[in-house]
Amino acid sequence: MAYINTHLSSFCFLLHKDIINHKDILLISFFSNNVCYFIMNIYSDFSYSVLKYLKDTEVNINNLLIMTGDFNIRDPSWDSSFPYHMSISDDLFILADLFNLDLSLPTNPGPTRYPNTMGKSNLVINLMFLCSGSNELNNHSIHPDWCLTLDHAPLTVIIPIEEEFIQSSKLFLLKKSEEEELFVTEVVDIFKSLDTLILSNQESLKQVFNLLVSRIDQAWNTNTRKVNIMRHSKK
Repeated sequence: MAYINTHLSSFCFLLHKDIINHKDILLISFFSNNVCYFIMNIYSDFSYSVLKYLKDTEVNINNLLIMTGDFNIRDPSWDSSFPYHMSISDDLFILADLFNLDLSLPTNPGPTRYPNTMGKSNLVINLMFLCSGSNELNNHSIHPDWCLTLDHAPLTVIIPIEEEFIQSSKLFLLKKSEEEELFVTEVVDIFKSLDTLILSNQESLKQVFNLLVSRIDQAWNTNTRKVNIMRHSKK
């Protein structure tokens, strides 16, 4: 959907092979309020090769919101009908902890895989791990009615997106203008008049620095003019 729905283009979705290059891992990034976030989709075979790969590979991914997919692991932690604990589950939780993720509990618990073979029971093997400590991103839903011809039920989660702050105006200083010359002259005078003889400790250095910043800000505000940012304004 990131590549199909044009309404999502402003989030700049990107598929990353530069960070993780594995055929069974999809790592997608998007931007919200100039912050980069990641979503990871996983298929783990019966040998758990993806989990072993991630465990053995030092991957540093900040702001990973979601890790989801078919993990092919049964465990009572997410399936009360399965009585045995599997040791590979410990590796999965360790991996999730490294990415600062928690196991998400579905709003409507139930199977996520419906085998086509007669006699085989339904399973809970599709899981979702969400950003730890988030009050808004803390559960997902299972949709068995969306399976169609598939034997896996889709999982969905709502990602809250904060309203983006768009600055409507800025202070502007025209290059090679009289105002620019005055600003540069004032800044030079500020540095010339700066009393550095009082610099004897960290506190005095902080005072001189704060005074310098304050005077430069004042010079900037005096010589610049406010302009409105339009849709086609140059950066």
